[in-house]
Amino acid sequence: MRGPKQSAMAVRNPAGEIVLEKWETTSTFRAKFFKLPIIRGVFNFIDSMVSGYKCLMRSAEIAGLEEESSSADGEEKKGISAFAMNALMVIASVLGVALAVFLFMFLPVQIYSWIAKAVPGLEDNRFLRSLFEGLLRIAIFLGYMLLVTLMKDIRRTFQYHGAEHKTIFCYEHGLPLTVENVRKEGRFHPRCGTSFLVLMLLVGILISLFIPPNLPTLLRTAIKLLTLPLVMGIGYELIKLAGRKDNLLTRIISKPGIWMQHLTVLEPTDDMIECAIAAFVEVIPEDEKSDNW
Repeated sequence: MRGPKQSAMAVRNPAGEIVLEKWETTSTFRAKFFKLPIIRGVFNFIDSMVSGYKCLMRSAEIAGLEEESSSADGEEKKGISAFAMNALMVIASVLGVALAVFLFMFLPVQIYSWIAKAVPGLEDNRFLRSLFEGLLRIAIFLGYMLLVTLMKDIRRTFQYHGAEHKTIFCYEHGLPLTVENVRKEGRFHPRCGTSFLVLMLLVGILISLFIPPNLPTLLRTAIKLLTLPLVMGIGYELIKLAGRKDNLLTRIISKPGIWMQHLTVLEPTDDMIECAIAAFVEVIPEDEKSDNW
């Protein structure tokens, strides 16, 4: 859980006890420039990715997963230094980014180029190219999410995601943070990170309309990468708007993300709700209700 001043993480150790860790929210110390509209979306996205990765690694340590992995591998693990393990993690991260660029940036552009060569008139059609590339990216994202939900550990992660949302809803509705109250709340929230990713995909379609349609594949892919900060910034402002207002426009903005949350936000168990509550109470502002959840 991340609040405006404090962030906290609650994890159950192998004994079933809740281990709580908290730290100051890094965005609190940013200069005013980095909190400006559009710009703040880029830095919040990067900060969320870094913080989320660190929390996942730390939670694995607390839950004892690393010990289980080490004992299963036996002596083979002993010869691997901490430096080598960190190097492997960096390499894995770089490869992951490269795969994402290939799947979501290069591949849709290349596939449309192949189709355009076979069908006269498509190459210069700005609207059809942007729509095709955007819809293909959404299809790839949807397929990826469907595949990862087949993994048991990912499904448990998505259940904790549900516990997070329910706890936030309970707080926003002014109810005491008890397991019984949290359990009754809904699990689909307009300010969810899943909704943010979906909005980025949709905003990307609109931004692509301003890119010349007949550029070479590599150049078009490079330009799309350069527009990512703008896509992030606009997506972030839309997600904040959807969280603050409740009208026809914001409901339309939120709807695609809510649909996707049926895959990424699952119904939690009571012990997961207890963890969510434990983390959340540490980040509640003392003076006023905050909109930074």
